[in-house]
Amino acid sequence: MQTILKIVRWIVGLLFIFSGLIKANDPLGLSYKMQEFFEVWHMPAFNDYTLALSLLMIAFEIIAGVALLVGWRMKLVSWLLLILIIFFTFLTGYALFSGRIKTCGCFGDCIPLTAQTSFIKDLALLLLILFLFLNKDKIRPAASSTTSVQILIVTVILSFGFQWYVLKHLPVLDCLPYKKGVNIAEGRKIPANAIPDSTVISFVYEKQGQEVEFTADQFPEDFNDSLYQFVRRYDKVVRKGNAEPPIKDFVLYTLDGTDSTDEILSAPGPACFLFVKDEWNDQSFRSSLAAVYQSARAKQIPFYLVTNNRELATAITIGPEKNRPDKSLLCDGVAIKTAARANPTLYLLKDGTIVGKWGYADFMRAREKGLDEISK
Repeated sequence: MQTILKIVRWIVGLLFIFSGLIKANDPLGLSYKMQEFFEVWHMPAFNDYTLALSLLMIAFEIIAGVALLVGWRMKLVSWLLLILIIFFTFLTGYALFSGRIKTCGCFGDCIPLTAQTSFIKDLALLLLILFLFLNKDKIRPAASSTTSVQILIVTVILSFGFQWYVLKHLPVLDCLPYKKGVNIAEGRKIPANAIPDSTVISFVYEKQGQEVEFTADQFPEDFNDSLYQFVRRYDKVVRKGNAEPPIKDFVLYTLDGTDSTDEILSAPGPACFLFVKDEWNDQSFRSSLAAVYQSARAKQIPFYLVTNNRELATAITIGPEKNRPDKSLLCDGVAIKTAARANPTLYLLKDGTIVGKWGYADFMRAREKGLDEISK
């Protein structure tokens, strides 16, 4: 029994740690996934708290996994794990059976799982955790109480510290469509080998007070205009394809509403893009941003602002000299959320290809390691 308990403990503990670390690499991604659930549940008031909830949930996953491995306070930890996995199973089950959410974000964007796979995974985990819960009194600690507490204190510091770091410096592991080396214009295109959705035309008619539905190749034998009254027709997806571009909804508009995406992305040479979602309140990066702007201007590199905030796009200035970007552009907020995991984020493109990206804490590195090198 002890051998089985140990194996199950390690499986569950390592899986929780792995899941937490993958999500800790991009806590904003989990925050946006929470907002998706809250919007489906018509609870938008919670959107302001999703980042805090994300940070806490991710840290708890890692801490709980470590606590399970060291065998610290198993009565408490087993209860918490059971409650957590029941909650996760509810979320993945809702995503699967409602069809309103495609993925649950269990392993973030690095390992995207379908709702069905996530639900099956959580059911298996639920069984394993139930086994641990029922045998919690038989689990022996792997370390002394003092050592376990010391390990957990280090885990708490590292789990929150790592999340704090990536929120300022961008994810360490970039699993999003906007990776270095990606050409944005090409990423907006549907891949050549993509499979489109397979659809059939369906008709709905009313017959003797009841609606009947049939496809274009299965009209009823007694069909005639006097017996069947047309209600509607629609295309029904019978097999989902993958004919979607990796980069979606990335469209750049000038302030007068002109679509300038192709013109800007196809321009030869380097260009700087400053992504700002909604607004910025932190003043700490202003001087480094001004230095980047001045360096770009000296090297004749265009400097664009990309934001979803029209008021900011109209009024923004950079540095003490109140310089204006070469052009202020409007973009969908969802696209900016995907492209910029820190607010603001700076991109350096060359011929439309991403050659560098930095969160606001690394703007000086953008000037030293980005602009200087690309101009050599």
